[in-house]
Amino acid sequence: MAAGVKMRGTDETSGSLFSYVDLEERIPPQHPLRKIRRVVNDALASLDAEFEALYTDFGRPSIPPERLIRASLLQILFSVRSERQLMEQMDYNLMFRWFVGLGIDDHIWVPTVFTKNRDRLLSTSPSRRSRPARHRSHHAVCIAVVPERRAAHGPRGRLPQLDPSSQSQAA
Repeated sequence: MAAGVKMRGTDETSGSLFSYVDLEERIPPQHPLRKIRRVVNDALASLDAEFEALYTDFGRPSIPPERLIRASLLQILFSVRSERQLMEQMDYNLMFRWFVGLGIDDHIWVPTVFTKNRDRLLSTSPSRRSRPARHRSHHAVCIAVVPERRAAHGPRGRLPQLDPSSQSQAA
């Protein structure tokens, strides 16, 4: 090593405009949200035809219902107090973007637009209708994201146990 050369790294911001790392690669393989996301995606995929029936062929595109539900689930799981704070988290938290299905350059929704779209979805959603027994687990996933259920959380923000055989919790 030459005399006078120091091994200290520099504290310079690169300011690079592009990232070549996929969001999928940034989330650790064993992160608990990976398993939750798989379960949620399977449940939402089974509801695709029902979601499709809720929307018309004309007008402005809405926020995809799958993304609304995933974002609402994050709000519950991480105890985010408001839609405004949720949108702020989604703006800079790469894990939130990944879970919801947003790319790194995708625009975040305006909180009031998010709230209106979510409320419209939940007021007409299949989660509000009586479902056959084979769909009860998917029904429970949809019920779990209804904002009013947050009041029923335990002392540490845990979701209540949902009994799929009980109709009283689906009301």
